[in-house]
Amino acid sequence: MLKTLRKAEYVELVILFFIQAMAASAWTVSLGMVLDAHGLHAIKALAFAATAIAAFISPLIFGAMADRHVPPVRVLRWLALATALTMSLVSTAIKFHCNQWLILALLQLLALANAPLTGISSAIVLARLADSKEFAPIRLMMTLGWMAGCVLVSLLGVDTSALSGYAAATLWVILAAFTFFLPPLEVPKSAENLSWHERLGLDALTLLKNRDHRVIFFTTTLLNIPLSAFYPYAPTNLRNLGFTHASAWMALAQVSEVIAMASLGWLLGNWRLKWIFICGLIFGVLRFAFSAINTKTWLLIGVGLHGASYALVFVTAQIYLDQRVESSWRARAQALLTLMNNGVGYLIGYLGMGWWFAACVRPTGTQWSLFWGGLATIAAMVLIYFLAAYRGTGANSQNQSA
Repeated sequence: MLKTLRKAEYVELVILFFIQAMAASAWTVSLGMVLDAHGLHAIKALAFAATAIAAFISPLIFGAMADRHVPPVRVLRWLALATALTMSLVSTAIKFHCNQWLILALLQLLALANAPLTGISSAIVLARLADSKEFAPIRLMMTLGWMAGCVLVSLLGVDTSALSGYAAATLWVILAAFTFFLPPLEVPKSAENLSWHERLGLDALTLLKNRDHRVIFFTTTLLNIPLSAFYPYAPTNLRNLGFTHASAWMALAQVSEVIAMASLGWLLGNWRLKWIFICGLIFGVLRFAFSAINTKTWLLIGVGLHGASYALVFVTAQIYLDQRVESSWRARAQALLTLMNNGVGYLIGYLGMGWWFAACVRPTGTQWSLFWGGLATIAAMVLIYFLAAYRGTGANSQNQSA
């Protein structure tokens, strides 16, 4: 396993995460508002569900490729370029008011290219660290990059414009160019004599046989169901309450994430993983409960808690897998996490939350307290499941601190 020994290597990993998150947020946070501004509100739920559908297909395939066939850095480069190209096509179709079904088809192609990126980049970074506990400070730069993308969109004044897609596409091209400065990891072992089951990465499903692995996968998946409503609908709620630069205000979510990420290294050294997960899940419940009060102050507090919940649950899950799964399965384990979270969780969430939002709309306006209150209830049920199911035991010495 390669180790991060030089400052130059550390800077490379930091830049990788920063640019990737900046590109992702510039598009993700503004997408819902762009669709609304161009008369495409009717397809919003399906547009976000495209990401979930893609997560069933491409992460495991490309994760297996990065484990066995092609150096992960090269996989990341070509996927970043494919993301930039398809994002430009989507933005052009929206700008010129093309048929909504063509726009949805292009969004699906974009999602297929984009879905594996976080898992692969995380596997690249983790493979170069001597200790997975070092991951949190580097992952912090992804949080700062996400904030930078939100602020960039608002500074450019393109919160509701298809131009936000062109800005994000440019950042993906920059990321692809930057990968040429990353030293490639060791070329994966030969793919000879592999079954199609293994070539498609489906053997990663065997990880679910382990009880604690299964609980972690299921917990993050279930939490993604209410979480999927955050970016499609929180900016709309902000604008309804009078916040004009919603994308910039959404960056408050990353303030608590910065604090949580900065604290995660210490927490991993002093707390059991179980208590870190529980703390993150509690923040998840409070995030929606405070939003349900539906005043400017409480909604902003709810938005702010999003980041702490995300870091303590989802980033800890990535570190958990790196500690508890053999290194030869690293990319596939992260890919399976992407499939479960962004696939199963988000697909149920985007479609279900689209229905739930419609059910909360009245002739007098959206019943935001009812909407967010329902999501707080779901998050509380996820917390109860984790408390009842997680044991924190496993097969190797690293499990003792879980």
